[in-house]
Amino acid sequence: MFNFFRRRPKEYTKIENHIFGIITELLKISATDINCDELGGKYYLSNEEQHFRVTIFSNDSVIRMTNTRDSVAEKYDKVFVENVLRAVKEEKHRRMELVCDSITNSIEKMAERLHHTLIESNEEDEGDKEKEAEEDTFLKSV
Repeated sequence: MFNFFRRRPKEYTKIENHIFGIITELLKISATDINCDELGGKYYLSNEEQHFRVTIFSNDSVIRMTNTRDSVAEKYDKVFVENVLRAVKEEKHRRMELVCDSITNSIEKMAERLHHTLIESNEEDEGDKEKEAEEDTFLKSV
């Protein structure tokens, strides 16, 4: 009903499209490191294989990109930088979930292994006790 109040999605400039594309492609590569200083509003992407480094200064809406040949730091529209940061944060969160899932799976496997070992140990102890009881009964009957 009130569609005219809704903001249209911002259309990116050609440069913004390329910058966003570069960052999303870097995020797809598992070798890309994602680090952040959330208090300072700085986010870092680095990929040694591609010789690429990206620093996002969210407080200033500045993105700096560096590779072996070029380096550029420019101020961009705040909405654009927020969208870039959303993509970075989503990928960082996804990777953190993968690590947490891996740790949880390892703990589950370890707990299961220890549980089975304890069960087997208890069964052996019970079997040894039964044997001893049978031997004692046999010796008493002799």
